[in-house]
Amino acid sequence: METTRLVVGAAMRAPPTPQLRRRRLPHPRGGVHCLPFARAARPALLTRCSYSRKGNSNSRGKAPRESSGTVRLDVEESSDQGTKLANDQRKGDIRELFIQAQRNILYLNKQRLLATEELKKLQDENELLLQEIEVLEMEVQGVPLEALQSSRFCELLLRIDTMVISGMINMQEASDLREKVVNNRNIIQSTFSDIHHKANTELLSELRLFLRKPIEKPLHVVHICSELEPIASCGSLSTYVAGVSCAVQGKGNLVEVIMPKYTSINTDGIHGLRKAEAEYESYFGGIWHKNRIWIGTSSGVGLILIEPTQLTYFNRDMLRGYPDDFERFSYFSRASLDYIVKSGKKPDVLHIHNWETAIVAPLFWDIFAHQGLENTRILLTCQDLDSQCLEEPNKLEMCGLDPRKLHRADRLQDPNETHLVNILKGGIVYSNKVVLMSSIHSKDVITRGLRHGLEATLTVHKEKILVASHGLDGELWDPSKDIYLPRRYSADDIEGKSVCREALKRRLGFHSGSSIIVGCICDGYSDIHNLKEAVHVALRRSAQVIFMEKLGSVVNSTIRALKEEFIDLDDSIAFIEEYDETLPHLVYAGSDIILCSSFEDPSLQIAMKAIKYGCAPIQINFPSDESRQSEGNDCRNRVMSKYIISTYGELSLLQALDNFKNDPSLWVQRIKDGMIKGLAWDAECYDLHWEAYSFIRKL
Repeated sequence: METTRLVVGAAMRAPPTPQLRRRRLPHPRGGVHCLPFARAARPALLTRCSYSRKGNSNSRGKAPRESSGTVRLDVEESSDQGTKLANDQRKGDIRELFIQAQRNILYLNKQRLLATEELKKLQDENELLLQEIEVLEMEVQGVPLEALQSSRFCELLLRIDTMVISGMINMQEASDLREKVVNNRNIIQSTFSDIHHKANTELLSELRLFLRKPIEKPLHVVHICSELEPIASCGSLSTYVAGVSCAVQGKGNLVEVIMPKYTSINTDGIHGLRKAEAEYESYFGGIWHKNRIWIGTSSGVGLILIEPTQLTYFNRDMLRGYPDDFERFSYFSRASLDYIVKSGKKPDVLHIHNWETAIVAPLFWDIFAHQGLENTRILLTCQDLDSQCLEEPNKLEMCGLDPRKLHRADRLQDPNETHLVNILKGGIVYSNKVVLMSSIHSKDVITRGLRHGLEATLTVHKEKILVASHGLDGELWDPSKDIYLPRRYSADDIEGKSVCREALKRRLGFHSGSSIIVGCICDGYSDIHNLKEAVHVALRRSAQVIFMEKLGSVVNSTIRALKEEFIDLDDSIAFIEEYDETLPHLVYAGSDIILCSSFEDPSLQIAMKAIKYGCAPIQINFPSDESRQSEGNDCRNRVMSKYIISTYGELSLLQALDNFKNDPSLWVQRIKDGMIKGLAWDAECYDLHWEAYSFIRKL
């Protein structure tokens, strides 16, 4: 007997045997037009069946009924199962594709939003770069920044012309607007910005508001000081004078600075420095001395340098610290007043600083007030009440003062060494207003609780005393503007800090990775044992530590002691011993924590820079119980001091490292909250100085 086998496969086609009768299987739903992925997704069920017949049978002979029926049954069952499975598979595939499509849409929407934000950032950066390029091109072409600002003033007047011609305003209103603009030319730069991008309708609206706004007469302030950053600096005074000068002038006032021409002066910080053709004489020691005048600008502020031609008071390596410092700075103070009178200046305020120029106050009222300066007033700023300068009374005669009039208890006589005169006390007594600089102490604590010996004097003159907090140079110390960083960043765009962190690690040879960086700008006030303990704590938490020193023998000895202690840990600790202008900026930007001596530093410069650059300031020398009790009685009326003490005052280095690791989201939020604080000189500090200036001008 011959046996033939039949296989029903994916297409359910019968073999090409003529004796077999074919049975067509139904197509899946959708027929030949169904989706390819639905047809080919899974092979159809294979069913095998067999039958037999006599070898001599007719070619049209039929197979036995039983076998034929079995084949049909098996094929039909197979067809039903295949159809069901295909339908189920098709539904599953469509559902999966739909879900995937939804995911793709959500992803694309997210990417579109990110791209839009990135485009906005790029546009803002591009606008900023274009403005910087415009200024640089002007400087390269020999056009100073003042000329660039003047062009805005001229353009504003020309736009008023077009408003008249187009019929937007009449001639009378145009005349009023021009008069207002011309009379307030000094504040046009700060009041009107991007005028070439504004339509006439928008600009006219701003001009009309400007016309109705009462404008206070701008002030003319002249600083007489011993230092100015970045020209000559050896303390906090230089930063203060530079910051306040720029802040006050930026509000539309005229500010000038008079200081000695030291041989060690940094001429790179002066734009357009040149010797004036004229010389003048000033009185000192019973004779008149000739002085050369050097003029220029620093950060847009007018600068006058006085150089004695016959004396060598300022031809020295250091700015101060010599036995004849009183003679040096009293000569300069008298020469500054002689210059103001002989040049015809009539400033509203003479702003003097510390004991070095405090002698200006009694000189002014005893000799110069009636030489055309009747409307000028004196403001004294003191950075440190412990530095007072005690001298023999007869030395006052050198600059033209009468010792018999001034060596009195209510004038310059020192309250403790009564046979001497106290130069700082004289500045306090003879000034119209006194600003004491401290970011951490209140007026009551400064006047009565710091044991400086001037408590009685400050109490008598308490009505004219103000306390101001320090600020930061908003142009130099701001990560969103910092020219020394590989990538700028801000609280709204913090990603640049990671770039700076990696750049700092490469610069110092640290291995890359996610380890935290603890930085320390040594100021010479940190206890060496506390510093060593802090390093051990940081290294136990796998942190990398950076020490950067400032100039000075005390700091050098501290660095040497630390290097001897940790000489075998070069891969985790770095010592930066050579000063590089870019490195302090990169250390603040790349660090996560900055170690501070304490939060009792009156200027809080290190802590404020750390906060501005997205670091946590952690103090090494915690205050004693007595100091803490004093802090509790101190009202801490400075906004930044309150924030630093309340946020980081009780936080140890170990706690900070654990917080960074265990709750990174809270850490980042705290950092961002600090970065948006107003730390610049034109914030809280400017407001108080403007209050003082305005008050004494009305006296």
